[in-house]
Parts: sequence; C-alpha cells; structure tokens
Amino acid sequence: MPAHRRAGQLRKIVRAERFLGISLATTLAFALAGEKMFAAMANPLWFAVIFVWLFAVVLCSALAVVRHADRVAEFLGEPYGTLVLTLSVTAIEVMSITAVMLHGENNPTLVRDTLFAIIMIILGGMIGVSLLAGGWRHREQHYNLQGANAYLGVIIPMAAFPLSLPNFTVTTPGPTLSGPQEMFVMLTSVGLYVAFLSIQTGRHRSYFAPEDAATAHTKPPLGMGRLGWHIVLLLAYIVPVVFLAEQFAHPIDYLIETLHVPTAIGGVIIAMLVATPEAIGATRAAWSNRLQRSINISLGSVLSTIGLTVPAMLAISYFTSHEVYLGLSSADNLLLAVTLVVSIVTFASGHTNILQGVVHVVLFAAFVMLIFQG
Repeated sequence: MPAHRRAGQLRKIVRAERFLGISLATTLAFALAGEKMFAAMANPLWFAVIFVWLFAVVLCSALAVVRHADRVAEFLGEPYGTLVLTLSVTAIEVMSITAVMLHGENNPTLVRDTLFAIIMIILGGMIGVSLLAGGWRHREQHYNLQGANAYLGVIIPMAAFPLSLPNFTVTTPGPTLSGPQEMFVMLTSVGLYVAFLSIQTGRHRSYFAPEDAATAHTKPPLGMGRLGWHIVLLLAYIVPVVFLAEQFAHPIDYLIETLHVPTAIGGVIIAMLVATPEAIGATRAAWSNRLQRSINISLGSVLSTIGLTVPAMLAISYFTSHEVYLGLSSADNLLLAVTLVVSIVTFASGHTNILQGVVHVVLFAAFVMLIFQG
C-alpha cells in the first residue's frame, strides 16, 4: 500500500477514535490530581462535575469497547460474535464492582444489588424497549425458539441460586451462604456457563442463528489488518475503563455514605454503565428486524453476568475478607420470580409483538419504584 494511503487511513482512524484521547487524558488527570479533586466533593457543584465527568467518560469508553467488539463480532459471525461482545462487557462489570467493593466502607449488598439491577435492566428494560421498537416497526418478529429456551433454561437456576437460595438456607444467619454453599454456587455457575458455551459454539450452534437466513443482516467481512486494529483499540479503551472505574468508586461511596441515598443506587449505577452499551446494540438489532441478534445480546448478557460475575465476586470476597450478602428482600425476590416467569412466556412461541415489550417495560418500572419505595 502506498505511503500516502497508509497516512490517510491513519488520519481517519485518529479522527474516528478521538475520544480515546479524552479517555486517556481523564485517566492522566485523575492519576495525578485525583485525591485533590475528591477532597473537594463536599461542594455540591464540584461533586456533580466529578460524577458526571467520570460517568460520561466511563460510559463512552464502554460504548467504544462495544463498538469495536461488535466489529470483531461481524468477522467471527454468530454465536462467537455475541460471545465476544458479552465477555467484553462482563469484564468491565467485574472490574467496576471490584473497584467499588474494595473502596471505602464495606458494602456487603453491592454484588447482590448490581446483579439484580443488571437482570432487571436487561430482562425488563432492555428486552422491553427492544420488543417495543421491533414490534412498532415490524408488527411481529420471529426468532429461534430453541435458542431462547436454552438461554432461559440456564439463566433461571443461575439466578435463583445466588439471589434467592440464601434467603431459605439456615446454615448461616441472614441472606448469606456458608463456605461449602458458596463453593457450590461458584462451581455450578461456572459449570452451567461452560456447558452452555459448549452447545452455543458447538453441536447446537444453529439454535442461536436466525431461522430465516434472508433476514440476516450481513456486512462485508473485515480484512485481517482491520480486524487487528479493532482488537487493539478494544483493549486500548478497556485499560482506562479499569482505572476510571476505580476512581468512580469515590463519588459512588460519597453518595451512599455521606448523602445517604439507598444503597441499591450503587449497584444500579454500575449496572447502567454495563448495560447501556448492550441495550443500544440490542435495540438497534430489533429495530433492524434482527430479533435473534437482539435476543443473543440480551439473554447472553444476563447469562455471562451471572455465570462469570458471581464466581469472581465470591472469590474476591473470600480473599479480601469482604462480607457479601446475596439474598434479595422479599419484594425483590417476588419481582425476580415474576420477571423470570414472564420471560418464559414471552419467549415461548417463536414470535413477539409490541404487547410483550409493554409488559417487560412495566416490570422495569416496578424495579425502579421498589428502589425508593421498597
């Protein structure tokens, strides 16, 4: 390739990835002067600036991670593409929860609150908006029934074990699990996730592909050179997210410990950072009549969140001696059960319409209401 063409492509990449400079500059600013900036958070205006600044940079960096993961996904095809996307976002989630959990006062409900928030944001809000958008534009949409059933068949026990089971065990007091019980949850979460991946990428790969190839949305395949650029940039955006997630723990802790907002807000904020990029991708897919892609993103995100985050957080809590409360309150436990049952009904026929979207959005609204009026 001529030198002038290489230079032109480089300039194009720099223009397209200019936010990486903002992300790195923010990282440098907080690395050098973070303590001074956090010391002034008693000023409400300055606190708002710090909170919005960090939230926006972490969110936009996460969006960039998803954008590049999506391009890698196009090269790999389904279901490997969705797997890359969900694993990238789950990595951000684990790092964010760890940063907040290890900073400031111990918040034993953070893992539980974040997991529940992600499940409700995805199974309620994300799926609801996706089905609303797709149903509004296309009236009725179709998907591979076997794939949706496979997702839900694994999600239900994986969600019930960490979030509901601790409320009914008597070995330890409160919504906690004993050491052997935690080990069982860790092993079953990883085991079920690995078993699911084996069918998703192996013998039953067709379950997660569109039933009608004519509706599949395809783009020209990436060359190996462009694929390499996307992988490099994906990793380049993840690095500042790791550091800035740790910095973001300061304003989150200030909200909970000083301003006395509901402790669940910490989990909701992390869940929003994690779920927003995938929500955009899932909604766009449904709007483009690629409902199978939307379902793969939504249900795959829930699956990877539980299957990977629960074992990681339990292991971290063990090695750092941070207590973790997993069991949900009675109201949240009921809402989780209703959401899982409604999800089974929604994905039981092979086609969806706008009504299912309305029901899922109502479930998400109930979750938001219970945060403040639980």
